[in-house]
Amino acid sequence: MKSTSRDIRLRNCFAVLRHLIADAPTSRQILARETDLSVATVSNLVTDLIELGVVVEVGREDSGGGRPRALLAPNAGGGVMIGVDVAETYVQLEVYDLALTVVDRVEERMEASENSPDQVIGHIASAMDQVRSRLGDRAILGVGVSLPGQVDVAWGVSGFAPNWNWHDVPFRRLLTERLQLDVPVYLDNPLKTITVGELWFGDGRGVDRLAVLILGTGVGAGLAFGGQLYRGATNSAGEWGHTTINPGGPQCRCGAKGCIEAYVGAPAILWQWAQLDGRAAEGSQTEAMAALAAAWEAGEPSAVRTVETVAESLAAGVANLLNLVNPDLVVLDGWVTWALGDALVPEFERRLASHAMEAPLKAARLKRNTQERNMVALGAAALALEGHLNRLNTVGSRSRR
Repeated sequence: MKSTSRDIRLRNCFAVLRHLIADAPTSRQILARETDLSVATVSNLVTDLIELGVVVEVGREDSGGGRPRALLAPNAGGGVMIGVDVAETYVQLEVYDLALTVVDRVEERMEASENSPDQVIGHIASAMDQVRSRLGDRAILGVGVSLPGQVDVAWGVSGFAPNWNWHDVPFRRLLTERLQLDVPVYLDNPLKTITVGELWFGDGRGVDRLAVLILGTGVGAGLAFGGQLYRGATNSAGEWGHTTINPGGPQCRCGAKGCIEAYVGAPAILWQWAQLDGRAAEGSQTEAMAALAAAWEAGEPSAVRTVETVAESLAAGVANLLNLVNPDLVVLDGWVTWALGDALVPEFERRLASHAMEAPLKAARLKRNTQERNMVALGAAALALEGHLNRLNTVGSRSRR
């Protein structure tokens, strides 16, 4: 699809603000150098961002002989964005200022039986009531919500959440009615929100071709090109976990056989360990994965063999992605990466060269996510920030006529 002048302007705006969030305070001249934009373009964008209340001037610096340069920073005392991470067992709501710093946080636990839309929305509303009581008169600029499963972004609908058996739930409308909050609400799934979080506050900032691999109960890949999340025609881009590495392999929960997820998703990893060790069936998935990691650390043969088998499948799957997408950076994330990464990642990296083509393998950097913050909630809040920045189309040009 051909980019419009508005698309280009927004991309430039995102680039400027991402660098400003990373390196504030800084000047227009440094922002121009870091973003490869002209000083005039950056100055126009900064003027718009100041008018929108997103950026402020915070002082001046010596320019080395000329007029002192104005120093800029995100308007941390201005409005806030809400990011909501909804999972099967909890709702975590975080409040972010315009520097993407967390200023408040509430977590509500959910029982497995609390799986109706009304119950989930009730927990979000409860968390929202708590933070609103502490925000005072600070304006909420937008709310981003990450929901598990398939999400129709345009219509704000949870198309399919398999663990809750949701089908075509008009979640955005129901949530907006319950919150009685006159601000935009943005929905997406964790795969997309984590990728947006990486673009704004993670290793993906400034990367042209980014792939974020999520290893958890499910498996997927978030893709971003030119600093923009790639959604595909139906917001289903990145369903890497449901690409086939063995047509005669085990059945995946999607109904197909031999998907990557059927080999490297958490249930598949623990099933493989269970064939060798009964501890895989003890406790929750999280507890069993921790036990596997501990057994590998102790050098137990069943754990070592399991990790090696999973690493081989993961290497084949990641090689397919490298060969097809040719990314500059691949970030490994997800709770399985955190729990088993010390064992799994080095083994998979050693096997990658035997599956991937040489050129894309050499071009790609592989990195585990080291962010300790909730990247799902951050990415959801960043979606709200991006939505707010879309208002640039209604400001700025007015003042320059």
